[in-house]
Amino acid sequence: MPIKLVPLGAGQDVGRSCIIATINNRNVMLDCGTHMGYQDERRFPDFSYITKDGDMNKLIDAVIISHFHLDHCGALPYFTEIIGYNGPIYMTAPTKAVAAILLEDMRKVAVERKGELGFFSSEDIINCMKKVITIDLHQTIDIGKGINVKCYYAGHVLGAAMFQVAVGAASLVYTGDFNMTPDRHLGAAWIDKCKPDVLITESTYATHIRDSKRSRERDFLNKVHECVAKGGKVLIPVFALGRAQELCILVESYWERMGLKVPVYFSAGLTERANEYYKLFIGWTNQKIKETFVDKNMFDMVHIQSFDMDFADEPGPQVLFASPGMLHAGTSLEVFKKWCGDPKNMIIMPGYCVAGTVGARVLAGEKHIQIDKNTRVEVNMSVENLSFSAHADAKGILQLIRMCEPRNVVLVHGDKHKMESLKKRVFQELHLPCFDPPNGGVLNVDTEGPIPVQISRDLTRTVMENAAEKVTQKMKKDHLFSEKDKQPSLNHNITHLPLDDLAELNPICCAPFSGILIPNDGDFPHLVSNNEVYSRLGKAMKSVEFSVRHHINLNKLCKYADIHLSNTKQYCTSLLTMKQNLNTQSGILKLMAAILQSRRLEWNVEFKEEEGYLDIEGIEIKMDGDTLNDIVIKWEDTFTSTADDLQNILDSILQIKS
Repeated sequence: MPIKLVPLGAGQDVGRSCIIATINNRNVMLDCGTHMGYQDERRFPDFSYITKDGDMNKLIDAVIISHFHLDHCGALPYFTEIIGYNGPIYMTAPTKAVAAILLEDMRKVAVERKGELGFFSSEDIINCMKKVITIDLHQTIDIGKGINVKCYYAGHVLGAAMFQVAVGAASLVYTGDFNMTPDRHLGAAWIDKCKPDVLITESTYATHIRDSKRSRERDFLNKVHECVAKGGKVLIPVFALGRAQELCILVESYWERMGLKVPVYFSAGLTERANEYYKLFIGWTNQKIKETFVDKNMFDMVHIQSFDMDFADEPGPQVLFASPGMLHAGTSLEVFKKWCGDPKNMIIMPGYCVAGTVGARVLAGEKHIQIDKNTRVEVNMSVENLSFSAHADAKGILQLIRMCEPRNVVLVHGDKHKMESLKKRVFQELHLPCFDPPNGGVLNVDTEGPIPVQISRDLTRTVMENAAEKVTQKMKKDHLFSEKDKQPSLNHNITHLPLDDLAELNPICCAPFSGILIPNDGDFPHLVSNNEVYSRLGKAMKSVEFSVRHHINLNKLCKYADIHLSNTKQYCTSLLTMKQNLNTQSGILKLMAAILQSRRLEWNVEFKEEEGYLDIEGIEIKMDGDTLNDIVIKWEDTFTSTADDLQNILDSILQIKS
């Protein structure tokens, strides 16, 4: 059964991450974010796609949140408290702790500062968080309805995780945002070789290969130092947790080493809050911080102080880390409006900015920007884009694909044109199918591999009895016991046989199961006998037809015929003619009939040319459609031994599988 994927957000776009994944009739929502570039109804995913009547609980079995960034969790309270989803929500403990605060900050900006309507309330956020169930790293949990979820370390930000979702034999991995490069406070993303059917990966930097981390840090510090040395102010828009801590640690150590006295600020309250979270979730940081945390807290900073908005108007140089990172609202946008007109000042954009945000327009080089209806600014300050983003670059994305070895790759959370380039690389270098569905598009990905089933006791007993009967008949044929033995025993009759004689027994080592597969809601399908079908389905059936489709390898078929028919008097004169007629369905069936007759002469093999099929003891073999590549075997008896033997011959002796 294929895995169905529908992006409600982040399809050929960055922002509003939300993907509906259907695996074996189970529906899981992967992330539920908001789009920073919109201030209307487009900010949230279009949940009406799921259902028009609003009852999400019938259709969504679970929601999984990868990390606390608002473009991945910002619509969650809206989905649960306003749309009305009451089912389980899964995320890591750090994500749960931080997401609630960031959601409240977003609500304050939207409702209290901008006066937007139709937004969720503080109470909605609290009630939403009550529905959250936390999951630990490398923990696998059964969340019900046959759905199993496993959590992997993603780097990126504190608590970020990748998730494997499995239902039966089908599985997918969703990366959320991840980083394959360790930094000063977080480790690199890691996943085992889980070989999912589908890997859904972010592709923010699909075509970008970052230069060395050390050269970027040196360039960043030089630009900051040069600006403040000339009396300018430096604005560094960051999100509250993540790159903010990385850059603060960098600036703190540089100020200490250089003995600089220029004030460095961070948006009020965020440093203290971040400090507490890193202490609480120290296990999610890198090894160096874990080892030194008791003796020295790297987040206790001497040179970086809390910021007050009055400081923005003070004369002289200063450095400010302010949130949010895309200049779409908050302190960073307010300070930008104050500082952007002075050419002595500088803004350094260390991360990605979604299209439509002020940050994206600044990076595009716009000199006149309309902030809102009443505010238009002229940008004279220096603009620098130094990527300290915690997203994997193209090299990192390919590295992760190689790590988990998926059968298919799906790209989300990226630019459409850049995705197209990465798709080609995935196909050319890794030889994997790669897709990039748009928002609202439906992608069905075929799954491979075995399908686990539950086999009924009745079917198992019948199959084993038939297998035992075959062994008995073979032993009688080989004179291993006499007819007077009522309950023949293998041990009783062969314990004193020479090893050579034992080898010639060629015992049956496996028993094929032929049954009827019945879907079972919420569990693996059941394989049952035809007698059980009547009671399970409550329907009377005169007969049950079984069919198996095989692919023919004509080259192997000819080689087998050359070996086994050329020395057979019955066929040696007609073999060349039969091989010359393999360009017709009739010719293929005639050659197969000859091979089967030479292999099992006790079978009644009849080629019915007018009807176009082989008849073997009531088993029908015919070509599938108009092709010369496939045959279909049909029979009506569940436990016909001839059908089982025929299957084995077609599989192993004729070698018709490609």
